[in-house]
Amino acid sequence: MLTWGTERDEAERGFPGDDLIPEAHGSSTMATTLPAPPEEVWPWLQQMGCNRGGWYSWDRLDNGGRPSAQRIVPEWQRLEQGQHLDSLPSGDAWFTVAALEPERTLVLRSQVQLPSGRPFDERYGRLPTAYIDSIWGFHLQPESGGRTRLIVRARAHSRPRLLTRPMDVLFWEPAHLIMQTRQFHNLRTRVSAEA
Repeated sequence: MLTWGTERDEAERGFPGDDLIPEAHGSSTMATTLPAPPEEVWPWLQQMGCNRGGWYSWDRLDNGGRPSAQRIVPEWQRLEQGQHLDSLPSGDAWFTVAALEPERTLVLRSQVQLPSGRPFDERYGRLPTAYIDSIWGFHLQPESGGRTRLIVRARAHSRPRLLTRPMDVLFWEPAHLIMQTRQFHNLRTRVSAEA
């Protein structure tokens, strides 16, 4: 479940953004091959986010019921490090663009207090008593035949582990598999239609 679609070397090697969560309590690496080169896949990743292109997964669950974009939208093509991408349609929670190398790497970071789900930034104060600090990294590698290997790395550190470990195993890890594989499917459909 935690290495869906990956080759052994993909699951074991380091990726940009791993260092943001050096002592991860949980990590997954999932991968797929998309039928377009990185420069054609990148615009789809660049416009992700609620109130933007969506997340290309199960929209009822992660985009407030609004359909994810079916085309590249020019006004959503600007992305920069430190930018917030809404993770909820309300804008009350978000991912921060933590690392960015166009057409190669996009790492999103989420730091939320538990149980409220309110974002925090450890640079501006002490860590909350209960929290999840996670990354969601998208790594594009060119493949022969004009294809792209999309490798997605997720890492998280959380506390208290007595509470968060059972939630990881019973909810977050299965949910991530379901949502990530759906995103892969929908990205494949979109880049195929553009080709």
